Amino acid sequence: MYERTAISRKPDLTIEHELTELKKTGQFGTNLILKDPYVLDFLELNDTYLEKNLEDAILREMQQFLLELGHGFTFVARQYRIQIDDEDHYIDLLFYNRKLKRLVVIDLKVGRFKAQYKGQMELYLRWLARYEQEEGEASPLGIILCADKKEEQIELLELDKSGIHVAEYLTVLPPREVLQAKLQQSIAQARRRLEEEESGE
Repeated sequence: MYERTAISRKPDLTIEHELTELKKTGQFGTNLILKDPYVLDFLELNDTYLEKNLEDAILREMQQFLLELGHGFTFVARQYRIQIDDEDHYIDLLFYNRKLKRLVVIDLKVGRFKAQYKGQMELYLRWLARYEQEEGEASPLGIILCADKKEEQIELLELDKSGIHVAEYLTVLPPREVLQAKLQQSIAQARRRLEEEESGE
């Protein structure tokens, strides 16, 4: 929990909203289920690796990866083949989330997030919605898992409206000093909010 709090990128208001919705409706929202970043230090990757190395390592350590993904994920397929206009496309990893009741596509990228990844993911999600989505399921969800991302690009692309979540992954945890500093910063922000709420009453 200490590490999660220190490296979390989720805005507090989003988390509060999701928890309120969960209490009210009993339904899990995507923001409550999905993480950012994902800590994949258990994969023990070298400094340089390819997307295939990352995928191989995830499958080798599937149990740990499922635990890191969060609640309700089940593995469906690796390199899931879909055919569009007589061309083969391959989804890196396909999961199903029992809490969200939807298919979840994970597209692995070793570098920084690029805008063109959105189109590729939208294609996968629309194909799955048309050919694989079962009655009673929510529309498929996509996670682009990359080594780095820039928030402004993601905001401008409005990926959340497309059912696409972009998350970073860390192959090693940040140094303890960085975690401590971020945790202290989070505590200070929480105290300020509490004082503001109390003074507003």
